[in-house]
Amino acid sequence: MTDLVRSWVESANAPDTDFPLNNLPYGVFSTGSNRPRCGVAIGSEILDVAALEEAGVLDFGEALRAGTWNDFMNLGQSSWARLRSTLTALLREGAESEARLRTHIVAQADATLHMPFRVAEYTDFYASRHHAFNVGSMFRGPENALPPNWLHIPIGYNGRASSVVVSGTPLRRPWGQLKGPDDAAPRFGPSQRFDIELELGAVVGQASAGPLSVAQAFDNIFGFVLLNDWSARDIQAWEYQPLGPFQSKATATTISPWIVTADALDPFRVDPPPREVPLLPHLMDDGPMLYDISLEIGLTPDGGQETAISRTNYREMYYSAAQQLAHHTSCGCPMRVGDLLGSGTISGPDRGNRGSLLELSWGGKEPIDIDGGTRRFVEDGDTITLRGHATGKGYRIGFGACSGKVLPAEARRKPD
Repeated sequence: MTDLVRSWVESANAPDTDFPLNNLPYGVFSTGSNRPRCGVAIGSEILDVAALEEAGVLDFGEALRAGTWNDFMNLGQSSWARLRSTLTALLREGAESEARLRTHIVAQADATLHMPFRVAEYTDFYASRHHAFNVGSMFRGPENALPPNWLHIPIGYNGRASSVVVSGTPLRRPWGQLKGPDDAAPRFGPSQRFDIELELGAVVGQASAGPLSVAQAFDNIFGFVLLNDWSARDIQAWEYQPLGPFQSKATATTISPWIVTADALDPFRVDPPPREVPLLPHLMDDGPMLYDISLEIGLTPDGGQETAISRTNYREMYYSAAQQLAHHTSCGCPMRVGDLLGSGTISGPDRGNRGSLLELSWGGKEPIDIDGGTRRFVEDGDTITLRGHATGKGYRIGFGACSGKVLPAEARRKPD
């Protein structure tokens, strides 16, 4: 484990900041009426790397002036390493560059954060054993909780890239077809069992045109974001057979605004859990490819105080992002720069570690306590905030907040 690297940006040395010099996550910001620009979080500030490239301090072929990180990701691993090492040297305590760089720093409090990259395509997985077992137990009993293929492949489905939004974006409760177990026919109405899913999203930084090994897939992942895959459980229950989720997952997927690089998380790599059955060769583990990242879900009712309703850790996953990407490419599926892979809901072994309200309330049968009341599923006006960080010696590598507020369903005119 590495020690804190001190910076001349004093707020970056605070033990409770998400963004010490050891982190240097990448985002897109704007101030006033200015266009969005690439920036790097450092303490409570943002370093304007687009301005540094314009000034000739950095030179990445204008990739940092694109207003999104896709062009830079496309440059490859040598450029990723060069930017990180250059910024570390420029921002390190005692660096002669301090006076020159201070003119290109803005306070995060004065900035608006935007989507940090263009999402090419989006795939969501179902790769936490605790989550899969909990959900399967609710619907099929514990003896049949895991599908027959679950211990052999990371199950996934193709989602909607157009539905991915940045933290702070409000969303409307979705409409859809609903059919209870005793209903003779479905009806069309707002979801009554709207839910959350605590996930980590892997950002693919290099394109590929054919199968990747697990090791190659690991190297192609640029970084990670927190991800909330909002889910309408009642719409999903009616629509998912035989092809899986569709409209129930298409309302919104919220991501945190900062991409924490794989390099920043490297000191926190951990081994996967023991395998209950051997994986096939193309998915076999290739060293420690999970991360020790503490995760938390906060729920704030409209006008109320936040309650931490779950705490878990990314190390609880059964399949790593590299295995998910390797599996995705195994049929020859091309991947693009900016593809986003959702880990699937991250749950731990105990009730307080569950990553969705479906699990926390056990299908609505066991409501959980929050400030001023209880919850079975998300109600109108609730704000859900995901947080996460890895802990080092005197510092932490954090993601910032990933939050979204649920607004009432949009009124619909009845057909004539």
